[in-house]
Amino acid sequence: MTHFLVTGTAGFIGFHLARRLLADGHTVTGFDGMTPYYDVRLKAQRLALLEPHDGFRQVTGRLEDRAALDAAAALKEPDVILHLAAQAGVRYSLENPGAYVESNLVGSWNVLELARALQPKHLLLASTSSIYGANEKVPFAEADRADEPMTLYAASKKSMELMAHSYAHLYGVPTTAFRFFTVYGPWGRPDMAPIKFSDAILSGRPIDVYGEGGMSRDFTYIDDIVEAIVRLVDVVPREDGRVTAPGIIDTLSAGAPFRTVNIGGGQPVGLMTFIETIEKALGRPATRNYMPMQPGDVPRTFASTDLLTHLTGFVPRVSLEDGIAAFAAWYREWRAH
Repeated sequence: MTHFLVTGTAGFIGFHLARRLLADGHTVTGFDGMTPYYDVRLKAQRLALLEPHDGFRQVTGRLEDRAALDAAAALKEPDVILHLAAQAGVRYSLENPGAYVESNLVGSWNVLELARALQPKHLLLASTSSIYGANEKVPFAEADRADEPMTLYAASKKSMELMAHSYAHLYGVPTTAFRFFTVYGPWGRPDMAPIKFSDAILSGRPIDVYGEGGMSRDFTYIDDIVEAIVRLVDVVPREDGRVTAPGIIDTLSAGAPFRTVNIGGGQPVGLMTFIETIEKALGRPATRNYMPMQPGDVPRTFASTDLLTHLTGFVPRVSLEDGIAAFAAWYREWRAH
């Protein structure tokens, strides 16, 4: 049995990850700031599903508050730290950039300082495909240049990776940063397309289709994200585990126990196909309001999953049709209450 400290347990991915770890027989200390970026009631509902587990303890606090983080770690010293809490959202970073500096930079630095003090077996950090910017080479591979972020959100996440590398080098904390690609599924964030589109369709409102519908995204179902993270926990970065397989570039640093890994479906889907899949799952057509691409948006995302598969033996497998069907079933029930 392993004890995990998971930041962001009231968030979409952190909730699903904590629930999986508890189901696997591990213990979890959760940490979340319950910030009002979106409806806090949804966050409370997620936590209400975790709290009955005997192996779960929740601490409410902001990442910027180092004392609160210390208090969470003091409940039971973690074997593994999973840092998923962050100020999310590409577009919101245009409205409130300070939140990204406070949470994703200062807050993540506090997590790194905690890991420096505790020396866990493995520190794993949630990063994002947004750091690839408008990369024209597809699929996006971990070794590709990612130095031209299009938003402060992306810049803050790349900066977190760089800080983490320096701490891995200086203090020997084995660290993996995984880059998520457009995660969706039950209990998702209401600022993301599945809930925004579904709410509009079921309410008879038009949906805003940015980029005139010409964009594509590498949609990744939440269960695939969680399975990949769980497997990566045991893939501790160290020199004797360097990948040397032909055609695969390992991102294991030459100067630190640090690695970056994509977690994506590896099958990009056009925005119009995505909308049609939601329409089919809901049994209703959408009225579409075509809009130009918004500042900070990128035309496409597409993950190379070769390194993930080589390290873990896992290939993301939930199709968009199955994933959206599961999401729609949950959303109808959740919306009715």
